[in-house]
Amino acid sequence: MSNSSVLNLSTRPSVSGVLLAGGQARRMGGVDKGLVLYRNKPLISYALTILKPQVDSLLINANRNIDSYQAFSCPVIKDSIDNYCGPLAGMLSAMQAVDTDYILTAPCDSPNISPQLRQRLMESLIMEQADIAVAHDGERMQPVFSLLSCQLKDELQQYLQQGGRKIDLWFSQYKLAIVDFSDQKDSFINFNHLDDLAPNKQKIKAPIPLIGFAAFSGTGKTTLLRQLIPALSAKQIKVAVIKHAHHNFDIDIPGKDSYEIRQAGAQQILVASSRLMALMEVQPKEMRDPSLAELIPRLDCSNLDLIIVEGFKHEVMPKIELYRPKLNKPLLYPEDDNIIAIASDQALTESCNIKQLDLNNIQEMADYLEHFITHRTA
Repeated sequence: MSNSSVLNLSTRPSVSGVLLAGGQARRMGGVDKGLVLYRNKPLISYALTILKPQVDSLLINANRNIDSYQAFSCPVIKDSIDNYCGPLAGMLSAMQAVDTDYILTAPCDSPNISPQLRQRLMESLIMEQADIAVAHDGERMQPVFSLLSCQLKDELQQYLQQGGRKIDLWFSQYKLAIVDFSDQKDSFINFNHLDDLAPNKQKIKAPIPLIGFAAFSGTGKTTLLRQLIPALSAKQIKVAVIKHAHHNFDIDIPGKDSYEIRQAGAQQILVASSRLMALMEVQPKEMRDPSLAELIPRLDCSNLDLIIVEGFKHEVMPKIELYRPKLNKPLLYPEDDNIIAIASDQALTESCNIKQLDLNNIQEMADYLEHFITHRTA
């Protein structure tokens, strides 16, 4: 694709800012993300405050709660294409609604947008004579943080009308300026689950490399671990697994001495032999589920190389997504920014700017984790 859409830049280009709030927020239970309170203010209010000084005009793309969004004193536009067609539909609607040279886009649920978003994207777009400038956080492209020429609107409309939805795939047709924001990684923090809005949500810290397996129920996380752990052991990699149990569980059975002692009222029972040691601790009935940060210190990490976490999907840590298309579940990536690779039992036809692994190739997955341990800091 040629860069015929690049304008004559002898004068300062005009830019309209667009906050994308038109999605269905399925992973947040369908609530309207932009209106969810974060630190006692609607999420979108943070993005509005940061983006407004950077642009010539500012509007909101929303398909629900229009009156609530209009209260922010910005024009509100709905998707011009029905059926929630994703961020590209919001971009198209904005291009059709404004008379500026470019639109600068950002999501409504990112409270730390870079104050230099327009400046950096525009400088790179001009320097590279590109059609689109897109932010990159040092690990992956962030396509909803983009600067796009409004001259692309007819081609974008055609792409959507033909059934196209993938933003990366559409971008790939044009000359892209990929702009490094690795010094401002926090500017891409966003919220996909209500739990993410809890105060002081921070990346889990561990003394050794830590990685989670993220997947919908029925994907086969435990089955994979039964095959993967022996492959890691063959590489002399010592692994601990932390697994979240959603229901009441017991590792002891009636008739055993430890069970009878616990039933008698002991709060902690430590059972040890020459080969195994187990600590059972009775939790008060009203106690919440323990957090991952509380569990890691209970491991003796001095004799470990890697911690694998099954469950705790809302915790902030590097994750591998396990994906089986036959389950008809949506990909967690890119909604979860902590996913660093996808392991699937089928080649993904969609454009994913992320490492892809063969879920059935245990050796390949073991090699990837060995590389992760070597090159990833805890």
